[in-house]
Amino acid sequence: MFETLILTLDSTVRLSTPLLLACLAGLYSERSGIVDIGLEGKMLGAAFGAGAVAYITGNAWIGLMAGIAVSIGLALIHGFASITNRGNQIVSGVAINFLAAGLTALLGQTWFSQGGRTPSLQGDGRFRDIVLPGAEQVRDVPIIGPIYAELLSGHNILVYAAFVAVPVTWWVLFRTRFGLRLRAVGENPAAVDTAGISVTWLRYRAVIACGILCGLAGSYLSIAQSAGFIKDMTAGKGFIALAALIFAKWRPASAMFACLLFGFLDATAIRMQGQEVPGIGEIPVQFFQALPYILTVILLAGFIGKAIPPKAAGIPYLKERS
Repeated sequence: MFETLILTLDSTVRLSTPLLLACLAGLYSERSGIVDIGLEGKMLGAAFGAGAVAYITGNAWIGLMAGIAVSIGLALIHGFASITNRGNQIVSGVAINFLAAGLTALLGQTWFSQGGRTPSLQGDGRFRDIVLPGAEQVRDVPIIGPIYAELLSGHNILVYAAFVAVPVTWWVLFRTRFGLRLRAVGENPAAVDTAGISVTWLRYRAVIACGILCGLAGSYLSIAQSAGFIKDMTAGKGFIALAALIFAKWRPASAMFACLLFGFLDATAIRMQGQEVPGIGEIPVQFFQALPYILTVILLAGFIGKAIPPKAAGIPYLKERS
């Protein structure tokens, strides 16, 4: 029973990593007042860019840089549409999702002729798991051994980076001048503008930070968790990250626990697939896949109160002229 729990939690950490990175990405963007429903598209574009370049170069780090570059490019398109041109942020995000879904499939088929996917990555083309010091020596120690050797050790560098990003994001948002201004521009951009601070430049920086984190999330899927890009491999993870962001009320630590919860439900769905529950029978895997959304609706309906976004979220800022 304990071993099963450890293995489930190990899968939880791996499955929650892309959700956590995408959730933190949306946190930066939406705290600045830019609603970003295009997390899914940026993740997908980054996954393809990372997988393709990692295969061509045989280097996972170069693939990671390519994935981040693709994601930042899509983020800047969203920024140009919603910040510079003050367009509808929801429409812009949806357009990025469609653009990424179509382009990745088209370019994948054109370049590699494998049904929209990249060839399998080998050797240094993907990130390998890191074994922490002493993990093998303590593996057989009761309780502590499995926790350290299985749960804490044996993940790739992007998993550790995702969880380190949580306290870093908290510090940036709540302990730095940039974070104070970022939160202010999401609540009252006119006041920030009156203080002589550029609302446009602040929001662009938030969008770029969003692009970097989405790039890490997408790259994780193709060159860390998997050995290459697969068509539509994000499979709605960007939208789950948005649900986690609302569930966490736009707070970094709460976002981590929300993503871990969603990852746990996903890991449980995988482990329960094909198994029968005494007195109930075999439960459809779709039930577990729907649980995160059902749980979010139930909790937000009354158990944790209202999830109130930044006041200026989704509202284009037009500087008043005297």
